[in-house]
Formats: sequence, structure tokens, C-alpha cells
Amino acid sequence: MDRHDEMDVREKKVEKKQDSSMVASTFIKYATYLIIFFGILYFLINYILPMF
Repeated sequence: MDRHDEMDVREKKVEKKQDSSMVASTFIKYATYLIIFFGILYFLINYILPMF
């Protein structure tokens, strides 16, 4: 008897799903990071650097 014949063979199907709400929330998160970064940069350029 072949060892392969004794084994249980199961098929596993993997479906790639793209959740649009997850994509949107990730976009909002990184857009928020950019807005905060540029806001701090704007503050530094307009208020802190002229003091020096």
C-alpha cells in the first residue's frame, strides 16, 4: 500500500478579499498623519523660525 493513499487529502481554497472599508480607514489614517506633519511644519516655519 502506498502511504499517499492512506492520507486524507483536503483542498484548501484561499480567496483574496479586499475590504473597501479597511482601505478607506487606512487612507484616512495616513492622510491625518500628513496633515499633522504639514501643520507642525507650517507652525515651525511661520512662528518659530522668524524668532531666530
